[in-house]
Amino acid sequence: MYRIGIIGDRESVLCFKAVGFDVSDTTEYEEARLALENFASKNYAIIYVTEQIAKMLESEIEMYKESPTPAIIVIPNNRGSDGMGMRAIIKSVERAVGADILFKDE
Repeated sequence: MYRIGIIGDRESVLCFKAVGFDVSDTTEYEEARLALENFASKNYAIIYVTEQIAKMLESEIEMYKESPTPAIIVIPNNRGSDGMGMRAIIKSVERAVGADILFKDE
């Protein structure tokens, strides 16, 4: 059975524990890197990562872009978004389709 994990600061991710996610609450690079490595090496289908942690782990996250699992999804933290998650979605769609079909200006 696949599992879902989330990595981010305590205030942003702790509530996900109530719905069954495995939570790694950290703001430190090394702890976040180890959590990502741990989740990825086990049976996790989805790993959510807050934008702030994703910025620290860009090169590590890039290693998983081509594999079907785990899907690493960048989400905003409890203070809001800086747009990193949306940029990642647009980039993924462009790679899959070959063009920006989501927000293309006409």
